[in-house]
Amino acid sequence: MGTVRKLMVEVVDAHNLSPKDGHGTSSPYVVVDFYGQRRKTRTAVRDLNPVWNETLSFNVGTHSDNIFGDMLELDVYHDLKYGPTRRNNSLGRIRLSSTQFVRKGEEALIYYELKKKSLFNMVQGEVGLKVYYVDEEVPPPLPAEQQAPPAPAPQTEEAKPEDAPPPQETETKPPPAEPEKSEEPPAPPSEPPPEGDKPKEEPPEKENAEPPAPPEGETEKPPEPEPQPPKEESADLVDPLPPEACVMAAASVSRSNSEIRFSGINAPQPIRRAASTASFTSEASSESISIERSTFDLVEKMHYLFVRVVKARYLPTNRNPVVKIAVSGHHVTSRPALKTTLFEWNQTFAFGRDAPDSSSILEITVWDPQLAENVSDVDGRSLLGGVCFDVNEIPVRDPPDSPLAPQWYRMEGGGAQHGDLMIATWIGTQADESFPDAWKSDTYGHVNSRAKVYQSPKLWYLRVTVLEAQDIMPLTSSKEAWFQVRAQLGFQLLKSKMISTRNGTASWNEDLLFVAAEPVSDFLVIALENRQHKSPVTMGVLRIPLSAVERRVDDRNVASRWFTFEDPNEEKSSYKGRVHLRLCFDGGYHVMDEAAHVCSDYRPTARQLWKPPVGTVELGIIGCKNLVPMKTINGKSSTDAYCVAKYGNKWVRTRTVSDNLEPKWNEQYTWKVFDPCTVLTIGVFDSWAVFEADSPIESTRPDFRIGKVRVRISTLQTGRVYRNTYPLLVLTHAGLKKMGEIEIAIRFVRTAQRLDFLHVYSQPMLPLMHHIKPLGVVHQEMLRNTAVKMVAGHLSRSEPPLRKEVVFYMLDADSHNFSIRKVRANWYRIINVVAGVIDIIRWIEDTRGWKNPTATILVHALLVMLVWFPDLIIPTLLFYVFAIGAWNYRFRARDPLPHFDPKISLADVADREELDEEFDTVPSTRSNEVVRVRYDKLRTLGARVQTVLGDFAAQGERVQALVTWRDPRATGIFVLLCLVVALILYLVPSKMVAMACGFYYLRHPIFRDRLPSPGLNFFRRLPSLSDRIM
Repeated sequence: MGTVRKLMVEVVDAHNLSPKDGHGTSSPYVVVDFYGQRRKTRTAVRDLNPVWNETLSFNVGTHSDNIFGDMLELDVYHDLKYGPTRRNNSLGRIRLSSTQFVRKGEEALIYYELKKKSLFNMVQGEVGLKVYYVDEEVPPPLPAEQQAPPAPAPQTEEAKPEDAPPPQETETKPPPAEPEKSEEPPAPPSEPPPEGDKPKEEPPEKENAEPPAPPEGETEKPPEPEPQPPKEESADLVDPLPPEACVMAAASVSRSNSEIRFSGINAPQPIRRAASTASFTSEASSESISIERSTFDLVEKMHYLFVRVVKARYLPTNRNPVVKIAVSGHHVTSRPALKTTLFEWNQTFAFGRDAPDSSSILEITVWDPQLAENVSDVDGRSLLGGVCFDVNEIPVRDPPDSPLAPQWYRMEGGGAQHGDLMIATWIGTQADESFPDAWKSDTYGHVNSRAKVYQSPKLWYLRVTVLEAQDIMPLTSSKEAWFQVRAQLGFQLLKSKMISTRNGTASWNEDLLFVAAEPVSDFLVIALENRQHKSPVTMGVLRIPLSAVERRVDDRNVASRWFTFEDPNEEKSSYKGRVHLRLCFDGGYHVMDEAAHVCSDYRPTARQLWKPPVGTVELGIIGCKNLVPMKTINGKSSTDAYCVAKYGNKWVRTRTVSDNLEPKWNEQYTWKVFDPCTVLTIGVFDSWAVFEADSPIESTRPDFRIGKVRVRISTLQTGRVYRNTYPLLVLTHAGLKKMGEIEIAIRFVRTAQRLDFLHVYSQPMLPLMHHIKPLGVVHQEMLRNTAVKMVAGHLSRSEPPLRKEVVFYMLDADSHNFSIRKVRANWYRIINVVAGVIDIIRWIEDTRGWKNPTATILVHALLVMLVWFPDLIIPTLLFYVFAIGAWNYRFRARDPLPHFDPKISLADVADREELDEEFDTVPSTRSNEVVRVRYDKLRTLGARVQTVLGDFAAQGERVQALVTWRDPRATGIFVLLCLVVALILYLVPSKMVAMACGFYYLRHPIFRDRLPSPGLNFFRRLPSLSDRIM
């Protein structure tokens, strides 16, 4: 049973279409084009709000896996059979990129606004669609069907006119579209002929295009036989490859068939081969640099000697032999062979070649481990044979080349006189596709030390609206009862408010919001509780599968449903009332898992609402320097460091370099950037998982934090490479500690047009639903904590796992804990922001005090110009801001990218008492005396805040007292003064008044009084409500 991918387009309805028939209505139908295929709906006669509810199916070409560049075009036309008109019959069109399409189960009804098809076309309204992919099973064709291929031709010929649009529409639309798509339609139906649905479309195409039949055969037939000979030639060699290696091999076949056919030339030669003139130093330093620059150009190349042990034959043993490899001081033993018709290992080893003591001899031997237990190696009975290589003669493989084919080598010097070993050896870099899964000399072959890429689970907001409940209490009961609804999803538990009722009907109309992760296979448990004095009593329970919940991307109301409660205490189901619920997955929100100020992604959950990326960011993790020993094992201090980077929903983890205080990773990763105002986070950790084989108890200990670095994408210039070293700082109970340094290289590349990229800065950061139905700050933080736990639980189940303490540290799960240090740091930040305003006020006071007479005279001249020409005020102000920005450009920061600043954080001056309080949990675990001292200190701080808030309230109440007649004399004076000023302004020109006020304010100090002004004295005498506070 094969599968074929199809694109399903559900045309639901349309709203507020334009009238086209001359009588105030239209008869619309929809035509959809995708991948060279055209489908149409029926005509809704004389209806401006038509409802179709039709599903159109399109074949998706299987010859190309990259279908995300296709466009779906949808046109709405007026059927000229019902009310012909001379005007253009187009009611609008939309174009959708295939990147917005989702799989079956993720679809949602979305209303798209119709656009103009031409410049003079007047359109309005919107059309509702559901677009998604499905994989349909297709039965294999029967042999009898192959003898009668013309049979389906009449069916398609009859069906094709039905799918075509009306004649007048086809005369206007196909001519511009056909030349572009004339080459594409033959590809989808001709690629998979054995599938059941597509042969129906082949006969009409062949009849209409009989002359170009030979080109179709040329494009179809060569790809089928070419991949087969390589599989037959090297079937014995390629069988042991893992699926990932098979995929890479298939890709290389399509690139260069000659490299596969003559694989013996590219593969390493046997022992008695002619000496190669190319050495390790020459090829590795010259040729591979120019080739690898496209993929690993931000990091340093690390050269490795790769040894791939595939299988052996003709070994005189029935046990499971092992392979031992010795090179450059490394002695490695493979896993026991898998005994089939041959002895199979299929294992790859990578030995570092950057060490100065690298040996030039590679020894590969095969041993029988069970014989070695009883017989010493000196007797030679446990050694089955071996092969030796000169490392200087091993060829260098560049990543664009195809993988080297393993070859059979005759083993010598052991019990297997005629034994053969299939191996492949080459010298490459970390760009080699075999590197991620190979045993590496710097990681000592630990299973959990491999570099991996992780994906965060797709998170949704599940909105449960509890509307009402009926029949929730016996009819004979007349007492008032209190009820509430309890909803549980996994570890999330929410309760509604309590409602009292006497007649068995309760109304809540309350929203409960959960976080759900895909795949949504859980159940939502709804329980009705009767709140009594002793404890709540569960009256009824129901379970709702999440797979049946509808998804939406906007704020439209989904259909509500009635659900029946069942008694949880009875074995047989009994009616215990019913509840009215409205359930939906809100895909229009972005589910926060990071703090808002360091967020790396703002896209909504629904893929249909995603916008195209504006660029890519490339990160090269080079290595660390001067790391601090993190642990002591058997009296030896060591650090097993690995690096984790997170941006968007993509996490990357480097390999773990064991027992090295200056690890080198030199790994490079790439992310798509959808919003430049986001943050990339890089963290370094010390691993305990490397002791899983030796000490399982030690491996369960949490990984230590070494430090992290944040880089804001908007601070990066396009195309520039930033390679810098950043300190790794960690705040502990003892204070700020430098754990080492990390060296990274980062580059941002803009892929969107310049105007489109700049247009992003004018768009809202969060999706539309956050503005239509905003979530409260406290509610948002609760949902974020839940999302962090779900992401941590998902990544901890990966292999190798990304531990929860790592995820919590990367996502700043504890960033909102109370800290006196952070309070003081934020206060100083406010002071720095207000410092500019304070400087302006001081400058005005200095100018007013005539400390610089020249500046004061110039200010008088500027005042006269602005008063007599008020239109120059705003342009002068803007020009002044421009001058300040241009002047500050000279003093812009040319240092490395900003990172954690201990001075701004006040981390270097915080005392231990404050740090101990910051790291204390909730509830506190300290002694009562320590908690009392901290509480008294907090009361002192609260008293200061209380005084400041009272002063602000008093000033505002004095302003209100100007017209509230609390002080009749003060209010009378103010009202009469307002009347006098109004009369003066009516009689005297405003320019003269403004100039007089300006000159009076800037008068010389000899004309001023040292006492406060009468206006300030009057304001301070106004009453406030401070005297009424008890």
